[in-house]
This record gives sequence, structure tokens and C-alpha cells, in this order.
Amino acid sequence: MHAKRSAFLKAASAGCIAAVLAACAPAADAPPAAKPAAQAAAGFEPAPAAVPRLTPAQYRATVADIFGPTIDLGGRFEPDLRIDGLLAIGSSGVGVTSAGMEQYDAMADAIAAQVVLDKKNRAMLIPCKPASDKAPDDACAKAFLSNVGRLLFRRPMTAPEVTAYVAAANTAGTKLNSFHDGLAMSLSAMLSSPQFLFRAPQVTKAAGGQSVLDGYSKASQLSFFLWNAAPDAQLLNAAQKGELDTSKGLERQVERMMASHRVEAGVRAFFADMFHFEDFESLRKDNLIYPMFSRREAMDAQEQTLRTLVDLLIANRADYRDVFTTKKTFLTSSLGAIYRVPVVNDRPNGAVDPWQAFEFSADDPRGGILSHASFSALHSPANRSSATVRGKAIREILLCQKVPAPPGNVDFTLVNDTTSYKTARERLTAHSKEPMCAGCHKITDPMGLALESFDGSGAYRTTENGEPIDTSGTLDGKKFNNSYELGLALHDNAAAAACLVDRLSSYALGRKPAKGETPWVAKLKDDFTAGGYVVPDLMKRIATSPEFYRTVPPAATQTASAE
Repeated sequence: MHAKRSAFLKAASAGCIAAVLAACAPAADAPPAAKPAAQAAAGFEPAPAAVPRLTPAQYRATVADIFGPTIDLGGRFEPDLRIDGLLAIGSSGVGVTSAGMEQYDAMADAIAAQVVLDKKNRAMLIPCKPASDKAPDDACAKAFLSNVGRLLFRRPMTAPEVTAYVAAANTAGTKLNSFHDGLAMSLSAMLSSPQFLFRAPQVTKAAGGQSVLDGYSKASQLSFFLWNAAPDAQLLNAAQKGELDTSKGLERQVERMMASHRVEAGVRAFFADMFHFEDFESLRKDNLIYPMFSRREAMDAQEQTLRTLVDLLIANRADYRDVFTTKKTFLTSSLGAIYRVPVVNDRPNGAVDPWQAFEFSADDPRGGILSHASFSALHSPANRSSATVRGKAIREILLCQKVPAPPGNVDFTLVNDTTSYKTARERLTAHSKEPMCAGCHKITDPMGLALESFDGSGAYRTTENGEPIDTSGTLDGKKFNNSYELGLALHDNAAAAACLVDRLSSYALGRKPAKGETPWVAKLKDDFTAGGYVVPDLMKRIATSPEFYRTVPPAATQTASAE
């Protein structure tokens, strides 16, 4: 199909890019420089709305929601870019390369073929039958494409869009003597369109004169934040009726979405982004040193942490800071082997479930996500642990504090000398005596050394090269003796909770909050603290805040495009 529709796609894509640029360009009556008096008086000045590209997870979820979970994408995605600590921000700052567009085209072809050309699928997904299989049927094509387009574009298609896609199906169907081949080509073009691949916001004016997202753009921003997926039909209907433009209507939809099990997918997506779990794709361990750590254990390590977070924060609505101290988690037998704890299948009737709830004893020095392999193994080289890398990860990922990169001429000889210096503490003490190294190591190593009780695969240990491991240290003046007490220090460190609010608000917006939005973020932090650090409540506050939807029209130069 790809060769036959290449010329059509080239023209269609060019038209769609122009449409995206036009949609995102500043409106004549709402120049970007305008700052409504109501916003200025409140001390809140919004920034231009982000134009994110769909992430791989969002793309998959959208296809599964519209066409069913059995659809095979048949392609791969370009790597995402991490900016200001989040891939969600990076997705707003990238376009699509020629190679990436070829992959989107291939996936569009594969999806369209399964939806339209597979007789079983089309019987369920296409709401009409053509007058003839061998000729175009504009009425049937319009019924299918306009309905699917509303879901793919996350808004109703405009009349010119419907006309163009129906005409394309007609032209292709006539040339190929097949209604379904023509329809498949038109659907494939929709799936390659920037209107689908990018979340281009539409900006309008609210009653008070502020520039805000229109109803459909609100629906998209809300759904991708809470569910990491496109708006469902109910949310789109609410946007169409104007319900999202009222506080009661918006809160009603937020309550509905927060009560859905799909909010778990949104929470998972956020924490997987915040914790850099995409790095597991390239994580490799020396099999001679860590024979029990394979790709399976790497996948299980991520899932362990995500299950723990969902259970703690969503199911039990616990204090967010408890993620650093909780003794409860979930394990598989392979992870149990790494942690050297028994994982017993005690489910009734011999039912097989690889995941079992597990709780470390009160006197066990393990607890909290710092003891998970998703942290200790991910932030270690292939053949050893690294106190510095782990300490840097705590500062940057969990506390939102930037650690300077090491100078280019640093000598790492002492760090790797396990003959003269048996333990990591001894090696780092010798290494950090160099003046150029001392400053950075002072803010990373004390925390990282507390995690030396975990080797490069996450396995617990008490000695290194036959010498006992000293895991004591301080975090911002608070002393600790082991990894669990480090978790307690993080629990009580105000920067940890503040960091979560910063990350979650940035993730929701698809960009780092601008200086003029600082009062809103500060209020979120105050409310999060006063409310007992409950993550679902924080999500709801963001989702129902008028500030979350206030914006100024983005400049056309900001809009990502396919090349």
C-alpha cells in the first residue's frame, strides 16, 4: 500500500502541516504579548501552550482505544528527548525526522490494513457497507472517516477535512477498483497526519478576557495528563457541550476520570518518566559478575516499583513521602533471588501469579524505592556499583537539584583501584582529595555510599572485597546509618515533596512552568503539604485549576513539523 499512496501522502501531509501551523498561530485578536488585566492582577502570567508529539505509549493507547488492543503497530518510534528532567517536556520540543516519518507511515499502513482490509475487524469497526466492494461509496466513507477522525484528531473534523479525506478515498478506490483499499489509504493518511501525531492546542477567550484552551484542547490536556491517553467519547462530548468551560462541569469529568482504573496508567507513565525508566532499554550488566540479572529482571525491576507506587499512592492514598520508607512491595521469584528473600506462591488452587505481595521485616535495613533494583541497578555501571552515580540520581531525580558534570580531564584511576582501596568509600575518599572533584562528590557521595549495601544488580550485601561496608552519612545535615535511614532523611526533606510538585506540574503542562506561573506552583506545594502529601489530590488540584488551562497562543515557529 505504501508505494501506491506515496504521492497522495506527500500532498496530504503538506496540507496537514499547513493546517497545524495555521491552527497554532496567534489569533489576530489575541497577540502573544497581550497580558489580560485579570491575570496580571492575580500575579499569574501564563506561557504559550506546548505542542507535544504523542509519546509511544500515548500512540499505542490511542490505537488500542479506537481500534482494539489486538492491532499490531508494525513499526518503531524515534527516541524521545529528555528536557528539564522529563521526556514529557522533550516531546514538546521535537519534530519528526524523515526516517521517523517513514516509520509513522509504515505503522499507519499496518494499522489501516488491519482495520479496513481484515474482514473480521472491518465488520466490527466500519459502521456501514458500501454499495459495491469494487467502487467508491462516499456516504459510507464519510460515516467511517468522520467518526474515526473525531477520535484520532481529538476534535470534530472540519468540513474541508472530511471532504478532502473522503475525496482521497474516492480517488484511490476508483484507481484500485476497491472501496476498502481506497478507504484504507485515506485512514492511513489520517494516521500519518500531524493533526494526529501532535497535540496542537486551540486558544480562545474566556468570559474574563483571559486566553484559555478551547474545550477540545482542554479535554486532550486533561486526558493525556490523567490517563496518558486520548480523550474518550464521554470527555469529547463534554467538550462539545461546553461543560469543560464551567468549574462544575470540569470537576465532574475530573472526578469521573480519577475514579477510573485508567488513572493507574497515567500515574505509571508519570513515574516511569520521572524515574528515567526508559534507560532500562539500554541497560546491560556483566553476566559473569551478575549472572542472575537479565532482561527479564530489568523488566521486573521497573514493574516492582510501579506496582508499589500505584498500591501505595493510589489504592491506599498514602503520604507520598512514604515511597522512601515503605516496607511493602511486590516481587517475582526472579527478583526474590536477587534480593535473597523467599517468594512463595500462596494463591489458592495453584493459580499462577508471578507477582506476590512482600513486606520486609521491621529490622531489615531495606525499605523504600531506594532499595529497589529499579534504582540501584539502573544507576550503576555494567560491572560494579557507583555511589556517585546513585547520589547524583537522588539529587537530580528525587530532589530536583542539578549536579554539575565532572571536568573533562578527571583522572578516574583511584576510583577503579580495588587493590589498594577495598571499598567504594576508601576509593572515593582518595579520589575526592583532588580539588576539582571535591565539591561535587561532597553533595553526591554521602547518599550514594549509604546505598553501597546494594551491588550493581540490586542484591543486598554487607561486605565488599571482604571488608565491611560503612553506610553512614548525612543528607543536608541529617545523619543516617544505612539505606533505610537515608530513606527517612529523604522522607523528611522538604525538597523531595517540592520536587514532586515541580515534576508533576511540568509533566501535566508538557513544559516547565514559566516565571509568571510560579504563584500557581507555590500554591500547589502549599496545598500538597497541608493535605498530607496525597498524590491523587495533587493531581485533582492541577486538573481542576483554571491556571492549568490558561495560556497565550503559541508562536507558529514553536510548532513541530514533519520534514
